[in-house]
Amino acid sequence: MTNDQRRGEVAARLRALGHDFIARSLSDEQLDALIEPLDQLTKIVEEADGRVRTFPKMDLANFKMAVPRHDDVEHHQLFNDSFVSGLTNPLGLGASLRREGDVAVMDVTLGRAFEGAPGRAHGGVVAALIDETMGLVLAIHDVLAFTGQLDITYLAPTPIGEALSARAWLSRHAHRKLFVEASVRANDVDVAKASALFIAVDPTKFLKHLVPES
Repeated sequence: MTNDQRRGEVAARLRALGHDFIARSLSDEQLDALIEPLDQLTKIVEEADGRVRTFPKMDLANFKMAVPRHDDVEHHQLFNDSFVSGLTNPLGLGASLRREGDVAVMDVTLGRAFEGAPGRAHGGVVAALIDETMGLVLAIHDVLAFTGQLDITYLAPTPIGEALSARAWLSRHAHRKLFVEASVRANDVDVAKASALFIAVDPTKFLKHLVPES
């Protein structure tokens, strides 16, 4: 098992613990019983070396994000520590990326820690889900870009604890501007739709600060 795989295993357990903590009413005794072991775990983490997100030394001009194949149903992530799809982020959504042709798809079931109104997902979490699904569209079209504008219409409450599917696709590409649209469905009902403007950037400039010095 690699270090990243181990990080993923630990992160998954921390995510589950966080959602379970929100979902349950713990007694004073149960809460007190958690403090000492959590302090011990925190000490273990704090004793580790600092970590900075970087890319391996590479030809930045030829940088490409990993894109699932048309028939690939395995879990994919744009970045390991991504808040939305990163397997090693203990505070993340734990979503899974895939593709259907040139349409990007992200599947996720949101846990209780992402609740806004009772039983409903926080609107900002839905926005993050949409934004990262749109990010996969950029990878599919081999473009590195940043979000310039994101407009979301919430059509219905987004449920917690139920399977969601976000889909995004490129609607128009004009020079450095990419126009992307998206939708989110739950139980065959559209709960949100969105349109966004992305601005393409030069990878050699955008990623240079993330590459460690020789």
